[in-house]
Amino acid sequence: MIAVKQAMRYTRCHMLNHLPTAPIRTTSTCAVSSALVRHCQHFGTFVLVVLSSCQLAAAEADFWATARHQLVDREIVAAGIQNQNVIDAMRHTPRHEFVPHTHRRKSYFDMALPIGGNQTISPPYVVAYMTEQLDPKPTDKVLEIGTGSGYQAAVLSRIVDQVYSIEIVESLGRRAASTLRRLGYDNVHTRIGDGFQGWPEHAPFEKIIVTCSPEEVPQPLVEQLTEGGQMIVPVGERFQQSLYRFTKVDNQLQREHLQSTFFVPMTGEAESARRVIPDLTTPEIAHESFEDTLDKSDLPRGWYYVRQGRVAEDATAPDGSLTMLFSNRTAGRNAHAMQAFGVDGRDIKKIEFSMWVQATDVRPGRLREEQAGVIVEFYGKNRAPVGFEHQGNWHGTFDWTKKELSLRVPPSARLGVIGIGLFGATGEVRFDAVTVQATVKR
Repeated sequence: MIAVKQAMRYTRCHMLNHLPTAPIRTTSTCAVSSALVRHCQHFGTFVLVVLSSCQLAAAEADFWATARHQLVDREIVAAGIQNQNVIDAMRHTPRHEFVPHTHRRKSYFDMALPIGGNQTISPPYVVAYMTEQLDPKPTDKVLEIGTGSGYQAAVLSRIVDQVYSIEIVESLGRRAASTLRRLGYDNVHTRIGDGFQGWPEHAPFEKIIVTCSPEEVPQPLVEQLTEGGQMIVPVGERFQQSLYRFTKVDNQLQREHLQSTFFVPMTGEAESARRVIPDLTTPEIAHESFEDTLDKSDLPRGWYYVRQGRVAEDATAPDGSLTMLFSNRTAGRNAHAMQAFGVDGRDIKKIEFSMWVQATDVRPGRLREEQAGVIVEFYGKNRAPVGFEHQGNWHGTFDWTKKELSLRVPPSARLGVIGIGLFGATGEVRFDAVTVQATVKR
């Protein structure tokens, strides 16, 4: 799943915010502080350490454990995850072991990270949410489509009996299998192949979880799910997807719409069967006026990764009667929503966003970057970030005001993500009528 760079910039992580400002020297025999380790790892400051390798390893493990527990407390438990088995699994699964070394220092930010093969490791909250919605039991045999880094399988392995995971990208599948073996996840079984076909040799499965997005649920997966079993899968078009929980009843799937989301597409047979091919030359914002909500909820359709936000009525709204309201009382906490859109930098010169905004007692957070506003990030063909813009810095109280943002599109861009919200600032901010218009190169 894609999350924009703002998660790295705005998510609170005191493990990185509060660092020693001078070199540290120590000869203590058993405990090196996590501050020392992070000072060495993340900022390259020269440090004289007289310790054995096992003591350094223990200190490093303590650092990662502390960062992991802080992440779970602030971004998973605080965001509403309640299943204690899921929380415990997130606390004890070392995400940094599944992240490439070039991105390891960001392991315990609540953000997606590239892992190669045009794929990403999902944000920790998304992993926790999908796992909780799957309702895993200790006796379950689970099929996972899309091994990726192996992190989701590792989380599941701490809760269920057996995990069978399939990855279509050979390099990723082999790396994940090696990582899982090295870390001792003996109840996780992996293979290279097209997840569209499932794993019939080990069917049926009590639970199936799909971490990539097909346009429709593959029929082989339906057939390999036990009667009464559940499947979590993001279904939809390239840039507009919905996360569903399917329950198999009388050999048919009954579906429950959980939330809007954005995952990498399911490749292989699922991609070749896709009927709706996105047009990257005409960027669009879906449900721009927030008049359409998910069934029986106050969450907006088309917007994903919603934090401390809800659709709320406003009689003075510029377009319709509903708006997107974000509210935050704790400086640094996430309060935002995202939406992906297609954009081809080879054809599009610039894009212009417009939106109506209303603010009540908005104040910046503790960090300079924690400001209410709008962010836009561009991704290239390999899903690596190629451009980032943050504008707004809105303060105080003001009535409905039209805001505009004009951006040049990097030639290498193939995907864009817009984020709206407080981004660590406090107060309340409303959005309405968020639109985009493209200028094509001549």
